[in-house]
Amino acid sequence: MKRLLFVYSLLIIAFLLFLMNFQSRESIASLDGKPKGLQGEMDEKYVMVTFQAGIDYWKNILKGFEDAAQTLNVSVEYQGAAQYDVNEQITVLEQVIARKPSGIAISAIHPDALDVTIYKAIDAGIPVVLFDSDAPKSNAYSYIGTNNYNAGVTAAHEIADMINHSGKVAVITLPNQQNQIDRLNGFKETIEKQFPNIELVAIKDGEGNQLVARQVAQDLLTEHSDLKGIFATEANGGVGVGEAALQQNKSNQVKIVSFDTDKQTLDMVKDGTITATIAQGTWDMGYWSLNYLFHLRHDLIKPQMDPYTSDILPKMDTGIAVVTKRNVDKYYAN
Repeated sequence: MKRLLFVYSLLIIAFLLFLMNFQSRESIASLDGKPKGLQGEMDEKYVMVTFQAGIDYWKNILKGFEDAAQTLNVSVEYQGAAQYDVNEQITVLEQVIARKPSGIAISAIHPDALDVTIYKAIDAGIPVVLFDSDAPKSNAYSYIGTNNYNAGVTAAHEIADMINHSGKVAVITLPNQQNQIDRLNGFKETIEKQFPNIELVAIKDGEGNQLVARQVAQDLLTEHSDLKGIFATEANGGVGVGEAALQQNKSNQVKIVSFDTDKQTLDMVKDGTITATIAQGTWDMGYWSLNYLFHLRHDLIKPQMDPYTSDILPKMDTGIAVVTKRNVDKYYAN
């Protein structure tokens, strides 16, 4: 009888230990807040590919990519062309494909020059999404980023209001990058259709280079002494335009609308040299790029899914905000 009681006692103790361990694991799962049913493995590696890899612009996008990776329990890597060079980015992408990652998120330096290489990744079974700058004919599964045409429309309305809907304006841009093309088109078409008393006198290539943009802006300000506004479609151009306006003592005359929220741009907004800049949802670009790649890798969604039947769309607009003196302080990095 004593032996039987001893056996029963051991069974009861074993059951209680099992129950405690189960409850403990459940408690930990609820505390860390991660959805345990949506987890990958650390040997799943997703790669982000950009160009001009050293610039600050990519940092917040990469942070979103890394935050999503932590949530999903997967690994990420960042690769990029060091220069603003199409062939270099193609080479970097080829090298990434050869390592057969679980997915690739890429910002395309050119709207179609990378298409063949992206086809190669997809043919190898590697999901590809585009962010920030699109390659519309590449067959990548998604574009996640700013609706750049609408951003150009917003810039047109901003600069029109600044110059009281009348006067000469110019644009400094990058002519061969899809996001820049879309911003220019949104701006140009809005000025032409909605503001008949505004004349767009020049569209110039700033080459994505602060020094080049400064010289181009100086030439514009000399040629058009009554110029009232300049839209710079990217951050380096905006800073260069601001420097040119300061050098020619025209920062009060010329209203400048720029793009992005690097520190130099924000400083110029704060001191009034740049009248406004367009902030993008950069963290969202990285975060949702990785989430979309993860869903594709695990067959949780189908490529090119009908947007009316899916919560995760083939294209996602990550939004913009207009930054002026009034709200600039909250855009500085903590």
